[in-house]
Amino acid sequence: MVEIERAAPADAGEILTLQRAAYVTEAQLYGDPFIPPLVESLGQVRAVIESGVVLKATDGSRVVGAVRGQMSGSTCLVGRLVVAPDRQGQGIGGLLLAALHEAVPDAAVFDLFTGHLSTGNQRLYRRLGYRETHRERVQDHLTLVHLRREPDAAR
Repeated sequence: MVEIERAAPADAGEILTLQRAAYVTEAQLYGDPFIPPLVESLGQVRAVIESGVVLKATDGSRVVGAVRGQMSGSTCLVGRLVVAPDRQGQGIGGLLLAALHEAVPDAAVFDLFTGHLSTGNQRLYRRLGYRETHRERVQDHLTLVHLRREPDAAR
């Protein structure tokens, strides 16, 4: 049974390991082994846990997913939604995002981005009420798709 709870600084190592495992397919998809989630340090992950909202999904003692939320004004910037590769497609990502929406009740909107080739991610976000706001070409091989969720979306 998957449970969602707030991550603690002591979870940083396991979350970083999970993040690296989850983002390998993204790196392969875009042909870029140096995407930020793969080069982030343990100290950086710990600092995010200490300063923002980081939720983890656990199944027993195993962390099987995580997501971050950082407030910027009245906007919650959603990042690093990760699910263990062997647990993807089981609804854990949706559970994490729904829990984040509840954990940050003061957010006027939730913003996130994903790569243009990451169609599975885009489908998940749209299913949860996110709508594309714009696209941003950041490299020859990568265009970011920015999405926003209004507070009443997908209820």
